[in-house]
Amino acid sequence: MRERFWERFTLEELTPQEWEALCDGCGQCCLLKLHDEDTQELAVLNVACRLLDIHSCQCSDYANRFDSVPDCTQLTPALVKEFTWLPQSCGYRRVAEGRKLAGWHPLLSNDAERVHRKGVSVRSFAVSQDEVPEQQLESHIIAVLPM
Repeated sequence: MRERFWERFTLEELTPQEWEALCDGCGQCCLLKLHDEDTQELAVLNVACRLLDIHSCQCSDYANRFDSVPDCTQLTPALVKEFTWLPQSCGYRRVAEGRKLAGWHPLLSNDAERVHRKGVSVRSFAVSQDEVPEQQLESHIIAVLPM
């Protein structure tokens, strides 16, 4: 990867390897969301996609995730600004907005566990989708965001 690529290139100019490295490993994008068509609000749940390994905050089947989870959304440079639900801490969002990466980001800290120790990841609160019946999803809302 090119040195400090996130500061020197636009998201569109990143190589696939650099794009993947920009992920901070928080797992927040893998939390389920419910969109209310009437209010145009998005409810974020503490329920993670069934493929998310909650301890590592990594997808357990990343290569095949779109086949396994049809509504899995692929984050691309073009979509970063449209995904207003991405947390303020997200490396992709920060770079897209012209902000610096957080000091705990693995590209700066060389420590993939730091995101967890800082409490940014979902490790400490997420539950798997397989553990929550669909009719109970609304009781797992942790945030409501305007769209």
